Amino acid sequence: MSNALATPVQAAPQAPPTTRRLMSLDALRGFDMFWIVGGEELIHGLRKGWPSGLSRFLDRQMDHSPWVGVRFYDLIFPLFVFIVGASIVFSLTRMVQQRGKAGALKRVLVRSVVLYLFGLLVYGGLSKGFDQIRWMGVLQRIALCYFFTSVIFMSFRLRGMLVTCACLLLGYWALTALAPLRDFNLETRHLEALQLTPDSPETRTRFLATTNMVKGRFDDGLNLTQQIDFLYLPGHRWDGAYDPEGILSTLPAIGTCLLGVFAGLLLKSGSVSDQKKVLWLLGAGVAAVCVGFLWGTQFPVIKKIWTSSYVLVAGGYACLFLGAFHQIIEVWQWRKWCIPFVWIGMNPITIYLAFHLISFSDFAQLVVGGPVQKALAPWGDLVMAIAVVGLMFPVVRFLYQRKIFLRV
Repeated sequence: MSNALATPVQAAPQAPPTTRRLMSLDALRGFDMFWIVGGEELIHGLRKGWPSGLSRFLDRQMDHSPWVGVRFYDLIFPLFVFIVGASIVFSLTRMVQQRGKAGALKRVLVRSVVLYLFGLLVYGGLSKGFDQIRWMGVLQRIALCYFFTSVIFMSFRLRGMLVTCACLLLGYWALTALAPLRDFNLETRHLEALQLTPDSPETRTRFLATTNMVKGRFDDGLNLTQQIDFLYLPGHRWDGAYDPEGILSTLPAIGTCLLGVFAGLLLKSGSVSDQKKVLWLLGAGVAAVCVGFLWGTQFPVIKKIWTSSYVLVAGGYACLFLGAFHQIIEVWQWRKWCIPFVWIGMNPITIYLAFHLISFSDFAQLVVGGPVQKALAPWGDLVMAIAVVGLMFPVVRFLYQRKIFLRV
């Protein structure tokens, strides 16, 4: 298998064979996006209507872990970044064959800039003033991961990409473990106890005046990643003094995207059967999860600063999801159930922007809100969530049937 994966993108054949589009990859992208745009509200609504041990467990999985640890909802964003990496293998290989490396790089740059600008728009753009722009967010991180991973993919063979990924993860670990920190906790509650706010000049003055230095700390508010955001990230920061999609943590996020590239190379290989691809994905997934949690004993598994151990854990689960979808859809050919997810997966950016720029909940309120929602208590919240999410499917089906896809 290693020989099949080692073919560099530069060495395109003179008459490249057409690559079949993988329904499993589109369906997994749609499944992931379903939770990003509101699927979790279905579980929260179920919990209110059906209080039980199972519903409480599921409800807990639909919220981020407070700090150390992983819940289902902590896997949603890295799964999307992973899928971006897998898709790069197919789209960028074809792009290089058609446009050459220079043309492909230009296209990648344009796509990345447009996606980054969409990210600024989603979080309000200039509506709250230049000093309140959120420069680093979800779409911004995807744009940066897509750009740098694409450059790495076009520049290196498989071995070079593996080395780059390892350097990103090990380098991030070394940097956060060994670099000295000011012993000053920037978490909002700590600042409030000192009668400070994250954006006040006094907070920065107190922080810079701290002379006691520590190393290897991974507390919320006291770690290198968040201190760099506090010092150097301008504009609005999502968590007060720092941002979960901040500056330094973008480096290991590129590692997540590269893990997706490795999975994409496996899926694209013509010398490996679909069944063996599934076995490789499942085996790699289990191994990555185990190694990630083992590493987590020294470098905690923390989504909010995207630790290297978290990259392996989330990437491992992404492999397991992809392996399961590939087995069901490509090997067993069970496809009808996933068609709605394919509709979403073919237009992920469109539906993401729609849910952030258009109030689907206001439309749902017109039908099942107010007295209807109250009359259906304790199931009213679940009915409302079904109505909100249900509005998405006619939209994505309409776009899919008319082959309208937003490509950035």
